[in-house]
Amino acid sequence: MTIYDILKDTNYKSEQFSAEAVARLNERIVENTDRNGKTVAKVKCLVRNKDIVLKPEEVVRQLFIDRLMNDYGYPAARMQVEFPVYFGREVKRADIVIMDEDRPLVPYIIIEVKKPKLKDGKEQLKSYCNSTGAPIAVWTNGDQIAYYNRQDPNYFKDIRDIPTATQTLEDIVSQRWMIQDLKENDRLQKERLSLKDVILDLEDEVLANAGVDVFEECFKLLFAKLYDEFLSGQTPTRYLEFTNAGRTDFKLKEKIQELFDKANQKWKGVFDENTKIMLSPSHLAICVSSLQSVKLFNSNLDVVDDAFEYLMSKSSKGEKGQFFTPRYVIEMCVRMLNPKEGEKMIDTACGSSGFPVHTIFHVWRQMAKDRGMNISEFFTLDQKPYEFTEYVKDNIFGIDFDEKAVRVARTLNLIAGDGHTNVLHLNTLDYTQWTETAKQEDWLSTYFEGFDRLKHLRKDTRSFRDFKFDLVMANPPFAGDIKESRILSMYELAKNAQGKQQNKVGRDILFIERNLDFLKPGGRMAIVLPQGRFNNSSDKYIREYIAEHCRILAVVGIHENVFKPHTGTKTSVLFVQKWDDELCPKKEDYPIFFATMQEPSKDNSGDIIYVKDPVTGEKKLDSHGHMYVKHDLYNHDGLTQDGIAEAFIEFAKKEGLSFFR
Repeated sequence: MTIYDILKDTNYKSEQFSAEAVARLNERIVENTDRNGKTVAKVKCLVRNKDIVLKPEEVVRQLFIDRLMNDYGYPAARMQVEFPVYFGREVKRADIVIMDEDRPLVPYIIIEVKKPKLKDGKEQLKSYCNSTGAPIAVWTNGDQIAYYNRQDPNYFKDIRDIPTATQTLEDIVSQRWMIQDLKENDRLQKERLSLKDVILDLEDEVLANAGVDVFEECFKLLFAKLYDEFLSGQTPTRYLEFTNAGRTDFKLKEKIQELFDKANQKWKGVFDENTKIMLSPSHLAICVSSLQSVKLFNSNLDVVDDAFEYLMSKSSKGEKGQFFTPRYVIEMCVRMLNPKEGEKMIDTACGSSGFPVHTIFHVWRQMAKDRGMNISEFFTLDQKPYEFTEYVKDNIFGIDFDEKAVRVARTLNLIAGDGHTNVLHLNTLDYTQWTETAKQEDWLSTYFEGFDRLKHLRKDTRSFRDFKFDLVMANPPFAGDIKESRILSMYELAKNAQGKQQNKVGRDILFIERNLDFLKPGGRMAIVLPQGRFNNSSDKYIREYIAEHCRILAVVGIHENVFKPHTGTKTSVLFVQKWDDELCPKKEDYPIFFATMQEPSKDNSGDIIYVKDPVTGEKKLDSHGHMYVKHDLYNHDGLTQDGIAEAFIEFAKKEGLSFFR
């Protein structure tokens, strides 16, 4: 029997611990048979020096004791297990306690492993620390871990780690980091967390009761922290400033506001000039403590996008039927359409700008390869050559009608594009009103440069209907019909099979036509659509319209769990190329690539399924130190098998499609 057998199908894991520690515990396991003839795993406790039955929480406890001895240098003599904590006449037992070096009867660090959920474990720890006066607390279930410094009965400050046997608490609290230190101690990697997990914990602890707009305040903090990491990426010897170390709460708020103000100057058009952080100094201190050990920058910004997806789903985005497209679906689309240097791309319902950002990185990787450059983990932080930033400025565009989504998209685009963005707050479908929108002074001050570049890509300078883009990628909103006759009169697809204008038309149907208007001949499109558009007999006229205007390249069925928990709508991605005498000569009969996603990538609750080690059950990390999703859409850096994207590329080359010649 192994640890894996004991922990299987429980809330406890061994992912927090090294393979060596797991192996050491496995070697110590002794199997016995109880009075009922059932096999029981036992181990000799490193502290109590007696045989203990290995229940799931005991596995985590023994592994943590091993860590305290081998990694932190604490001797067994300073530890107690099941330490009694008194609450009047009631006695409770703390799982592991490290006693003060100079006062062997006084608890110094208390570790909780019996409560498998952080919220429960933290409450238990608070009571133990308040009763005993212990200044340091740790909770873990072997999967996640949290470290706290008790500063008063109501304030438990997140700290990066616990002191080793030769360190003091002050060494940990006052420790300053450079960007390389942040990389090596990244909380997301060490604790196998997502940024969404950290935000959820902050919501429980602080934000829900802080009397502020959670989206706005989290956005401001992430914005300031991204800028802090950005500066240190440019100057690796600079100390990070987004840290709750050695400052009073009031001084900390001044420092974070200063960081935010500088970010707001660097990345204009996201927040108003005079925007202030509204969190109280004490609430802000807790938030900074939680976020300071999180590395936001990685190779494609998907870490921060995960948090924005959660925050936006609580806001207006979900109400309008528009949800963020998971990054792995976006990456599949980008790989299949293979954007190239010099090609112009737009997302007409850009959300958090996933399609534009992934297009940028796809083309930059090609450009780097062509120039013999290496792509580092901090590629998003690295100073880019002039032609890299010019590519973004001249070629990448996004539009969305949701103001919050546009601000998120502009942030990610400004960072990815080294200060350039063409993300615009416009109603894609109601293009006749764009001229009026552009007359608004506030709007123009933010969006002028991008709008001016967009105007130069029009087919006809007197109209905003037709453009000359090489690529359109979009996941338009499904929910809600367009009923305004003024808008419907602009679209062929607003007419039924008999040619009569309908009273209402699905938003996504109009987006099909609108997206094709953006494409020049030979241009290509990927669009996420409800599965019914491909099957319903009443939608036959839509399919005929598409076939008349373009070659259908591929249809990829997306698993119904992908957009959960927001919606369970079954979707497919349609890939087409507009007919063109040179790039895509018109044919009546041609093969189409069909594929269906088999791996769900999320469970029925909408939680992401990550790739795990089949033996230990531990979530695997990629070359950037991040967990990666279990899907079959493409090969993840050689760590997974070839998927749908690779199969399509092979098909495209065989068919001689222009963008893979």
